[in-house]
Amino acid sequence: MTLWKKIFIALTLGLVLGVVLNQTGNADIAASIKPIGDLFIRAIKMLIVPLIFVSLVAGIASLKDLATMGRLGAKTFALYLALTAVAISIGLALSIIFKPGVGVDIGAATASNVNADVSEAPTITDTVLGLVPTNPIEAFATGNVLQIIVFAVLFGIAIVLAGDVAKPVKNFFDSAAEVMYRLTSIIISFAPYGVFALMTWVAGTYGLDMLAPLAKVIGMVYLGCAIHALVVYGGLIKFVARLNPVRFFQGSIEPMMVAFTNTSSSGTLPVTMMAAERNLGVSRRVSSFVLPLGATINMDGTALYQGVCAVFIAQAYGVDLSTSQYLTIVLTATLASIGTAGVPGAGLIMLSLVLTSVGLPLEGVAIIAGIDRILDMSRTSMNVVGDCAVTCLVARSEGELDQAAYDTPHVLKSEAIIDHGGSGEQPDTTLT
Repeated sequence: MTLWKKIFIALTLGLVLGVVLNQTGNADIAASIKPIGDLFIRAIKMLIVPLIFVSLVAGIASLKDLATMGRLGAKTFALYLALTAVAISIGLALSIIFKPGVGVDIGAATASNVNADVSEAPTITDTVLGLVPTNPIEAFATGNVLQIIVFAVLFGIAIVLAGDVAKPVKNFFDSAAEVMYRLTSIIISFAPYGVFALMTWVAGTYGLDMLAPLAKVIGMVYLGCAIHALVVYGGLIKFVARLNPVRFFQGSIEPMMVAFTNTSSSGTLPVTMMAAERNLGVSRRVSSFVLPLGATINMDGTALYQGVCAVFIAQAYGVDLSTSQYLTIVLTATLASIGTAGVPGAGLIMLSLVLTSVGLPLEGVAIIAGIDRILDMSRTSMNVVGDCAVTCLVARSEGELDQAAYDTPHVLKSEAIIDHGGSGEQPDTTLT
């Protein structure tokens, strides 16, 4: 059985078991299963820092000139920011049409949810200064992804500029990248067990009772994510990249389902990189550059969530937003997606910034906080699918996408991933 099918079955079984445990008053059993999922997440997180560093250095060092890197960077940033603006516009449009906040009892909704624990968002100056590590070792130790990316890019550029004398260093990072990919392959094969445990815990903890009062908000976010994925991503893949969109979604399903359960774009990065190369035919030099950036600055799903929640809160408080306020929401959420990317609870931070920018009460954050985990699952999945879409678009424009590998209608078996993890050979496949 192919890996994505195993993950899907595990996700479904976890959901059913979790709901049953919640309804029968046995949520503690779901909590006891959670450590299995935590173990998988810890194993994935173990990969993030070394994988980003060695793969990004190897990718940059493989570029023939710095102009190529500049071109890749410009395309990547432009696509990520543009798609984020489109996503939040979709969220706003759906909320204006379906009015999820009309008739909501603010007092009851706030009382039934936990208090929002939102950290302070960094200023623009702090964000820019924070990109450059004063101590790279500290950046590695604390897992500061943006600083690691900056250091890796500069390190890779230095290898290119050094020329032949740096060839041993380049060869070392090429070998290290292969080793990390083999280790990634092994850990990914355990994804179904981690997904099952995490899904059981989420469904067992939250159940159906918490979802009912704010079902329209949840429905709007999930519907918006589906529209953004199928129409925007699918349209770009079909008409811009001129690739089969069905094949794209098939190749992206593994990281999408892992992201759905672990709610972390960075935590899903090893799975995303593997899927982009093995399932979608993207070259390593492109995937190792575009995907780490996407995991930290691309927040399409989160931006869409901002649009839905901002309008929901405005409607719940009886506030009529003007056209200029809608534009302010789009601009604020798009820019905040970069500044808050590396901050815990980024979704709620962005929401607080958006509410402040248009004068809406911050108490509205408390209404959303109780269902934030449920919303986080869909928006993180969308972030990851967006990373895959941008990677395919950039790779296609650079001639770095293997058309034959992309068009092959398969996804990898977990056994094939392990057997072929570090080599450049094409793995065995199974037709679906």
